[in-house]
Amino acid sequence: MSAMDFSSIYGVSHKPFLTLFLLFLLPLHSHSHNSTTSAQINSNSILVALLDSHYTELAELVEKALLLQQLEDAVGNHNITIFAPRNQALERDLDPEFKRFLLEPRNLRSLQTLLMSHILPTRIASHHWPAADLLHRTLSDHHLHLASKPSGQRTVDSAEILRADDVLRPDGVIHGIERLIVPRSVQEDFNRRRNLAAISAVLPEGAPEVDPRTHRLKKPAPVPAGAPPVLPIYDALAPGPFIAPAPAPGPGGPKHHFNGERQVKDFIHTLLHYGGYNEMADILVNLTSLATEMGRLVSEGYVLTVLAPNDEAMAKLTTDQLSEPGAPEQIMYYHIIPEYQTEESMYNAVRRFGKVSYDTLRLPHKVLAQESDGSVKFGHGDSSAYLFDPDIYTDGRISVQGIDGVLIPPEEEEEERTRRISPLVKVAAPKPRRGKLMEVACSMFGSFGQVCQ
Repeated sequence: MSAMDFSSIYGVSHKPFLTLFLLFLLPLHSHSHNSTTSAQINSNSILVALLDSHYTELAELVEKALLLQQLEDAVGNHNITIFAPRNQALERDLDPEFKRFLLEPRNLRSLQTLLMSHILPTRIASHHWPAADLLHRTLSDHHLHLASKPSGQRTVDSAEILRADDVLRPDGVIHGIERLIVPRSVQEDFNRRRNLAAISAVLPEGAPEVDPRTHRLKKPAPVPAGAPPVLPIYDALAPGPFIAPAPAPGPGGPKHHFNGERQVKDFIHTLLHYGGYNEMADILVNLTSLATEMGRLVSEGYVLTVLAPNDEAMAKLTTDQLSEPGAPEQIMYYHIIPEYQTEESMYNAVRRFGKVSYDTLRLPHKVLAQESDGSVKFGHGDSSAYLFDPDIYTDGRISVQGIDGVLIPPEEEEEERTRRISPLVKVAAPKPRRGKLMEVACSMFGSFGQVCQ
C-alpha cells in the first residue's frame, strides 16, 4: 500500500507535516548561518582599524604575541574596548630590560597577558564612561579601575586617557592612554626572571685553566709554611654537626643548579625567532650533537660565547667542506669561545689592545679579533667576518653574537688555497742506469772483445 493510501485511510495529508518541518528547520539554519558569518571580520572592524592606526608599537606587539586569531574570536562574540598606549610609552619610556623580557620567546605568555589586560570585553565610549569608580574585567581576567577626577580627567588604573574615542567602529572603540598598564602577575614574572637565583647567572669569567702536563684543572698554589692564613679564624672555624647547613646544590649536581639544557634550548629558539640563523640552529641540533654537548658544559658551570654565522654566510660553504667526517663539528668548534663576551666587552677590548686572540673549543686554534669600521672583525684574510647582529642572546652564561661570515683557521685556509691554485707539475722519470756490478762485468767482457748490449 502506498503512502497516498495511508493518508486517505486516516484522512490526513502529508503536506501540512512537511510544511511544519521546514518551518522548524528554517530558524535553525538561519541561526547557524549567522553564527558562522559573525566570526568573520570585515574591513570596518576595530581590529583592522588598530593595525592601520597610528598606534604602531601596540599593533606590532599584538602581531608578535600571536593574538590576532584570539581577538578575532572575541570581536565575533562581543564588542571590545582597547586602551592603547602611545608609541612613545612603548618605544622610549619603557624599561629596556622589561621590553627585552617581553620579546623573549619563552615569555610569550607574559606578553599576551600584558596586552589582553588593555582590552575590555564590552564597549565603553566616552559618553558611557561611568560616573563613579568602577572595576571592569579584561580579556586576561584582570581588572581595570575606571575613574574620573574632579577636573573631568578620565583615568584607567594609573594611566590618564589622552585621546578619548580616538577610533570608533561598530564593534569597538580605542582610547589613547599615556602609559603602559602592567598587571601584577607580569611584574612578578619579570622580577622572578631577573632574580639571580632563578636565572643562575654568573659573572663573566674566563674558561678554567688546565695544566698541559696532567690535563687537570690548575689548583691555587698552596700557602707557604709560616705565612699567615688566608681566611680569618672565624671563617675557618667549622660549625658543629647539629648546626651544619646542608650543602648547596652545585654545578652538575643532582639538583641541576645550572640547567644548561634549558639555556641552550632558549638560545636556539631565540635564533629561530630572530630570523636569518636557521642553518646554524639546524647544524647544532640535527646535523651534530653540539647542542647537547653545550648544555652539559653550561650545566657544569662553564660559560660560552657563540659566533653564529648567518644563513647567507652558511650558504657559501661547499660540499667538500661539510662532507668530510667531523667537518661540521670542527667548523662549529672554531666558532665557540670558552668565555662570556658581549658586543660591548669585545669592542672595548679591540679598541684598547688593537688585536685580541680568543681561545676556541677547537684546540689549538684561536680566533683573532680587531677593530674595523667601528665594529669588531674576526678572522684573517678572505675568511674574515664582521660582528653583524650583536647580543642576539645573553643570559650571563651563554652569549650569541651574529657574524656575516664563516671563520676558517688560517692554517687550513692556506692549505686549501695552495691546493686550489697550485698547478700539477710533471716530474720526469729518471733514466734507468745500470748497476755497478753490470758496469764492471761489461768492462771485463770488453777486454775480451765482447760488447755488452
